Amino acid sequence: MARSRQLHLGAFMRPVSIHTGAWRYPGAIPDANFNFPALKRFARKLEHGKFDAFFMADHLGVLNLPVEALKRSHTVTSFEPFTLLSALAGATERIGLVATASTTFDEPFHVARRFASLDHLSGGRAGWNIVTTANPDSALNFGYEVQPDHGARYVRAREFYDVVTGLWDSFADDAFVRDVEAGIYFDPDRLHVLDHKGPQFAVRGPLNIARPVQGWPVIVQAGASEPGRQLAAETAEVVFGAESTIESGKAFYADVKGRMARIGRNPDHLKILPAAFVVVGETVAEAQAKRSHLDSLVHYDSGIHSLSGMLGHDVSGYDPDGPLPEIPDTNASKSARERILSYAREKGVTIRQLAAKAGSYAGLAFVGTPASIADEMERWLDERASDGFNVMFPYLPEGLDDFVDTVVPELQRRGIFRSDYAGTTLREHLGLPRPANQFFAPRDAAVAAE
Repeated sequence: MARSRQLHLGAFMRPVSIHTGAWRYPGAIPDANFNFPALKRFARKLEHGKFDAFFMADHLGVLNLPVEALKRSHTVTSFEPFTLLSALAGATERIGLVATASTTFDEPFHVARRFASLDHLSGGRAGWNIVTTANPDSALNFGYEVQPDHGARYVRAREFYDVVTGLWDSFADDAFVRDVEAGIYFDPDRLHVLDHKGPQFAVRGPLNIARPVQGWPVIVQAGASEPGRQLAAETAEVVFGAESTIESGKAFYADVKGRMARIGRNPDHLKILPAAFVVVGETVAEAQAKRSHLDSLVHYDSGIHSLSGMLGHDVSGYDPDGPLPEIPDTNASKSARERILSYAREKGVTIRQLAAKAGSYAGLAFVGTPASIADEMERWLDERASDGFNVMFPYLPEGLDDFVDTVVPELQRRGIFRSDYAGTTLREHLGLPRPANQFFAPRDAAVAAE
């Protein structure tokens, strides 16, 4: 019997596994990040498992790593998100398609146009993951000598959101009358020129695409810093969290949803989905052995530069078997940096041990049987530490197949996850309302008001 609180599941699919040893695992597809037939198979498997969404993160450059680290990375080549998700839209029918687009190194009109197109092409399955792009190497590809300041990036992101959503509302839902007899294609009275002029942007509009199927593609956000939490409370409908304990998950959940309530947003209109690295075995010992073997495939050259990236500071020159020294503040992701620093302080580990953890994924992990993993997921849901999870697979295809074939049926048996899709759009999967147009009431409502 279905329970009132239902679990939502996204799949983190770029890279197909965040673990730096994943491509070396026995039976894995080494080129999976850049193999369209494989990605299409993964998307269809996720849809078979009734996942809410296929999520594609994005990098705007090859990381500036020493060749010894770079040559070991499976993330140096990957498809551009909109191109891939547009292709996957034609290969799937129900699963949501979420892409990252940067508010720091892109322009609102471009982003509004691409997501509106994807939403139409997919029949209302698009979602926009708003990121401010913490990687300083990306800045060099867009004419910046240094990364823009963390706070300034969030100020730009907030106005960027206003412009994009305003552009999506350029046309009323009923603007396109297409009256063949009268020769009238659309009603110009149902077209709004945005004419935005703000501190960051001047965008006239209107967008030259009909309003998206969902009204707006679903708004996703992942920042956990103070500015990130506030941006999420004001704008997001899904948050991809990064809390690694149920206690920190509950605190984050209460904080962000509390901020929503204080500014008049319904907290139920936001789904918080922390990232969860999941390794499945027939026994807990088997799952732990899989994880240990996977971790053994991480080379120190990869791990130390994963660690440096998380810290926003190169630590490759320090003694690998010594403690982590005091690290200066940077413009890197604040939340990722604080997680690894907290772990270093609490555990007193060496740089070599930190590098192994950074390269093997340092966040929330569920390693066990289908039943034990379902137990943990159910506890997070029941204790309001999350509304579900953004699942990371340890290696593919086996790790994905294990989850869909064994964990999903266990969640369904408990009545906390759907047995079939109830709707066709990503908003319907997530139980989110379709936003009203900011500039136009429905025509019948407007007539009634007169």
